[in-house]
Amino acid sequence: MDLETVKYEKREAVALISFNRPEVRNAFNAKMTEDILKALVQAKDDPEVRAIVLAGEGLSFSAGADLSSRDNKWVDTEAALVEGYLPSLKEIMAMPKPVISAVNGAAAGIGSAYAMACDLTIMSEDAYILQAFSNIGLIPDGGANWFLTNTVGYKLAYQIAIEGERIDSKRCLELGLINKIVSKEDLLNEAILWADKLTERSSQSLKLTKQIMRKALDSSYEDIYDLEAKTQNTLIGSKDNIEGVTAFMEKRQPNFK
Repeated sequence: MDLETVKYEKREAVALISFNRPEVRNAFNAKMTEDILKALVQAKDDPEVRAIVLAGEGLSFSAGADLSSRDNKWVDTEAALVEGYLPSLKEIMAMPKPVISAVNGAAAGIGSAYAMACDLTIMSEDAYILQAFSNIGLIPDGGANWFLTNTVGYKLAYQIAIEGERIDSKRCLELGLINKIVSKEDLLNEAILWADKLTERSSQSLKLTKQIMRKALDSSYEDIYDLEAKTQNTLIGSKDNIEGVTAFMEKRQPNFK
């Protein structure tokens, strides 16, 4: 796989995908939108990979769009957002495997959208999320309006968007934007350890829970209840279900395949 701006590593059943333009704090150019999509598809299609960690090399997760880039391939910003960023953001959200964002330093602009698109987020103590668009007369993009509003509610989301202030790791945790805070030195190891633990759980349970919870964000209670019932009915008697029940009865850890 030919990747110039993203690193792809396999750590047993975990794929570590890292933005790799540290000289510009992992700001996105057109090539990085292509590379991150390739890496995500590779992880999705690899049957040995059961969980993914998305990280950033150097001092930041991602500082957002690279405004100084000379490789812009799109005619305008709308095309860049729809054709460039959206495919990989949707890949994260539809990924049948859990994706953990490990956020160090800045997750700004479109970089924050990638962090929030992931299923779980672990953040270093010095990290922060930033929506600075109002400082230059723009609006949050990359789906940030949707991520923020669905996570913290309209009033706080609007405040975060229009005030353009850094939301530090402690505040992110309080708002439910992230799951854990660790030291900068421990961030990557803790993220991979967390992903390792997830690989030991039932892959069908993780995949289908993700699908249903994503759908729950814009569905009614009755629709989700019905989907749960139908899905649960297909899982009863499956190999994972039998192994889980057997392990419980035998007082051991299940060995999901």
